[in-house]
Amino acid sequence: MTHTYKLTGMTCTSCEDKVKKALELVDNITNVAVSKDKNTAIITMSKHVALADLQNALDSKYQISVIDQSETAEQTRSWFETYKPIVLIFFYISLVTILIQLTNHHFDYMQAMQHFMAGFFLVFSFFKLLNLKGFAESYMMYDVLARKIPAWGYIYAFLELGLGISYLLNFNPIFTNAVTFIVMSISIIGVLQSVLNKKKIQCACLGAVFNLPMSTVTIIEDGLMIIMSLIMILTLI
Repeated sequence: MTHTYKLTGMTCTSCEDKVKKALELVDNITNVAVSKDKNTAIITMSKHVALADLQNALDSKYQISVIDQSETAEQTRSWFETYKPIVLIFFYISLVTILIQLTNHHFDYMQAMQHFMAGFFLVFSFFKLLNLKGFAESYMMYDVLARKIPAWGYIYAFLELGLGISYLLNFNPIFTNAVTFIVMSISIIGVLQSVLNKKKIQCACLGAVFNLPMSTVTIIEDGLMIIMSLIMILTLI
């Protein structure tokens, strides 16, 4: 597929070369043709690349934007179409959690939160581990700790897996919830900065498998884990 974009900020042939080389390094891009005179970039892709990923590959002095209908359609998808993967994941995790509680004589909200968090971390770590390198690179773009320590992105995916198993086995609840509270509190800082600064970057919550934009949905997702872990800590103390 080939898309044509408006690309501003190029003032010389050196700029054209710089932009061309930067875009050619983006995954799934097979050919790039840029023109400073027309302020355009014609990009051929083997698989669709989001506009935010193209912008992130460029120096801040260059701005790329949509001028063709196919890319416009991508940018104007409905909320549900955009966040469908997360909505379905939360639905299935909630459904399993509720079904488990239906087998009890009474609704145990502590156990329900424990099972929900186990499902959350296990599922989300699964998607991150499908493309660990891709997740770590995306995570490093906005997470405050991963920017300083690149290896943190790799560690984080396995930490989520460990937390999921710990919740499932009810391993040392106070320690498990304390780790969750600390880790998610650090994670939400970068998310808040990105959303408040209106940065158009990819959310790494589901790894590099789905192209989900950073938004208030990500804040709610992290915030929910923080609140639930805090409630469980206060209840257990």
